[in-house]
Amino acid sequence: METLVQPALVASAPERARALQALLDEHGAEMDRRRELTPEVVDALAGQDMLRLLLPRSLGGQEIDLLEYCKANEALAWADASTAWFVNQSNVSSASSAAAMPHAAAASIFDGPRANNSRAIRVEGGYRLSGTWSFASGGRHTTWLGAHSAVQNPDGTPHMRYGKPDDRSFLFLRAEATIIDDWQVLGLRGTGSDSYSVKDLFVPDDHAPARDMAEERREHGPIYPIGSTLLYASGFCSVTLGLARRMLETYTELARGRQSRASTSVMARNNSVQREIGLLEARLSAARAFLHEAVGQVYEASAAGTLEVDLRMRLRLATTFGMNEATDVSIACYRGAGTAAISEKQPFERRLRDAMSASQHLQAMLPMIEMVGRHIIGTENVVQFV
Repeated sequence: METLVQPALVASAPERARALQALLDEHGAEMDRRRELTPEVVDALAGQDMLRLLLPRSLGGQEIDLLEYCKANEALAWADASTAWFVNQSNVSSASSAAAMPHAAAASIFDGPRANNSRAIRVEGGYRLSGTWSFASGGRHTTWLGAHSAVQNPDGTPHMRYGKPDDRSFLFLRAEATIIDDWQVLGLRGTGSDSYSVKDLFVPDDHAPARDMAEERREHGPIYPIGSTLLYASGFCSVTLGLARRMLETYTELARGRQSRASTSVMARNNSVQREIGLLEARLSAARAFLHEAVGQVYEASAAGTLEVDLRMRLRLATTFGMNEATDVSIACYRGAGTAAISEKQPFERRLRDAMSASQHLQAMLPMIEMVGRHIIGTENVVQFV
């Protein structure tokens, strides 16, 4: 297998993310209005090589440590959550697919710094894919799209592989899909997460990886056995933490020089405001520390080949808990800022919408925590999303 050689990157991924913050701040409102990233931001992400953070080194990617990846997403989200959401979606989707694809096929799709109700019928040499999918985050800026589907035999029965029903991801050119402009939403508008569909599209075997199946994994770095679900969760949790951090910093700055009309003292001298900001800092820092601890444990265990369900459950708990804690912090900051928060000209309003939209994602749903609780207790359980 030929390894693609890329120029060495001098700065770390978090440092490169922080270097983009001023640009993302400048373009945030416009991206929200357009419901997609601006060309300047897309070019800057490519220029800082932020879309190949997890891609295998054999394909010219960086294959960075998962903790560094989380910090990079957090730094991007501090400036603009939609951009960070796109970066996480793009990185995990491309890396987890590429790790399970033949090298030549993966190289043809992911070569370059901009790389990214259904039925799949098994046919000679590939699949006939039909369906409609939602949430193509960042899909307006990519050449390739991906979709997930169960596989059927021509007679309609489930196609079996490795002793169970065959589920696959299918990669195809964006030009081969019908794009449905339906991303009219509360927040994370800049992700441009349109729906898309294909009908009876032939997808060759080489472009249809079972991306989380150990039997098909061709890359063996510690990132890839972790699996796409927990990678998505780690990145999206980091997005919500970065967003909440920006909200808390903005609220704190407001409190330094503002007096609420409902209070007899300036906010900075108000005991309840002082207490609230202290507690919000503690909650956000604790959630971040828990995430980073769990991420480090999972990554180290994966590198050693000892990643078991207990650690997977711990990372699941840290990500879901972290997303909910971050959401609560963002809401508290918005409410604490009073009428100063409601104007589009202020930094609170768009970020609250982003926080609330992120909180609705599958990764933040509280039944995830219930599953972990059942695992800790040792009672009957269905293990999923780990």
